[in-house]
Amino acid sequence: MSELIYLSATEARALFAKRALSPVELLQALIERTEQVEPEVNAFTERLFDEALVAAAQAEARYLGKGPAPRPLEGIPVAAKEKHAIAGRSLTEGSLINKGNVAAENAPVIDRILDAGGIIHARTTTPEFSISAFTHTPMWGVTRNPWNPDYTPGGSSGGSAAALAAGTALLATASDIGGSTRIPAAFTGTVGFKAPYGRIPGTPPLSMDFYRGDGTLARTVDDTILFANVLIGPDPRDHTSLRPRIALPTEYEPAAGMRVALCVRLGDYDVKPDVERNTRAAADALAQAGVVVEEIELPWTRAEVGRATSMHFGAIFGALVQDVVGDQRDLVAPYTAAFLDWAAKAADRGSFLDGLRIETRMQRELAEAMAGFDALLCPTAAIPALPVGDDLIGEFEVDGHRFARFSDATMTTPFNINNRCPVLAVPSGHGDNGVPTGVQIVGHTYDDATVFRLGKELERVRPWAYAENHRPAL
Repeated sequence: MSELIYLSATEARALFAKRALSPVELLQALIERTEQVEPEVNAFTERLFDEALVAAAQAEARYLGKGPAPRPLEGIPVAAKEKHAIAGRSLTEGSLINKGNVAAENAPVIDRILDAGGIIHARTTTPEFSISAFTHTPMWGVTRNPWNPDYTPGGSSGGSAAALAAGTALLATASDIGGSTRIPAAFTGTVGFKAPYGRIPGTPPLSMDFYRGDGTLARTVDDTILFANVLIGPDPRDHTSLRPRIALPTEYEPAAGMRVALCVRLGDYDVKPDVERNTRAAADALAQAGVVVEEIELPWTRAEVGRATSMHFGAIFGALVQDVVGDQRDLVAPYTAAFLDWAAKAADRGSFLDGLRIETRMQRELAEAMAGFDALLCPTAAIPALPVGDDLIGEFEVDGHRFARFSDATMTTPFNINNRCPVLAVPSGHGDNGVPTGVQIVGHTYDDATVFRLGKELERVRPWAYAENHRPAL
């Protein structure tokens, strides 16, 4: 079983095609693994095993030549973030306020998975309303990092990333409005893709928020490409989704001769030594592969990032959450109440237009800094992990480093401000506490292929696969 649960999706599909493995056999291994580890990890909100086994048997028949040809994700088990609606099933976003809510239709990413033959066998945890970089709620309890249960797998797609790390899913859906795909990828040693705005269709009304987008989590770059190619493309429910549909290449030339800008602090982020060490090791590995790496600085500050995001979230995301919560604040988590208070004060810090002025300046500064380079490389988070179960309201400390808020410990939000840039988050090593760390590969606007070319190169020269000697000790 141990080898099956950590198969990559591309490996599994190849074995299915050769009839060396059955989709039913693979799913049964994941179900057995779930029974072993879920009591500790707590990544799943709902198990859909009975329906999934039926779908796996149908997929097996396709590979045996009985019926239509196999589709791109035929027979691959996929864990879906609970906020990605499935018609007829709960849609609570982890909030007691939404208890009993049932989705009327599938989210676009769910339709894409099912149409491609993917099997949604479980749904995954998030923080309430997906508003935090950790994953725990009054509704679902605490989700733990499989690498070290004293730490969170991140958020808001923490359950999805934890399932991949624990070996209970091969692919998982994610979303990203401030780092919700990339932070969990870094904390769990997985791969997360924040597609450029509009590349993957979303659900209204937040599909109109140019900070956010739905995306992918996987354990390898090839799996991320496979999954992204299924999700990419326009959908009439999301007018921002881009035409024409593109297909990411599955094969890439070696990265030798490419130029990469290394920026360790993105201005004034307080990066822990073990994170910096791993980031520089990733840059050195690319340099040894023939990539030209040059270190640069950016004039950004956490204060101005905080001002821009405060005004943005106050006007859009915070307003939406407040609309749902109404006068039922007694039912929400403490961190949700704190978020609503923070968002409500956004107008005191400036107008939405003031935020746009900061955002456009940061976008120009990034474009100018990246001129002459193919991509930028930087840490995903300033620390290897956040403590599990902590609401992180106000100032907190991690290994002697003090942070005013958890967004000061993560380094993802600048690229939600620069959300036309594709970002591939890949592992960079392990922190001193044993929890994985990660780097972001940031491309020029809508230049998706470049981040995957560099991600493939980095995976080749610094392999991070969940091999038998490199897995959580669950």
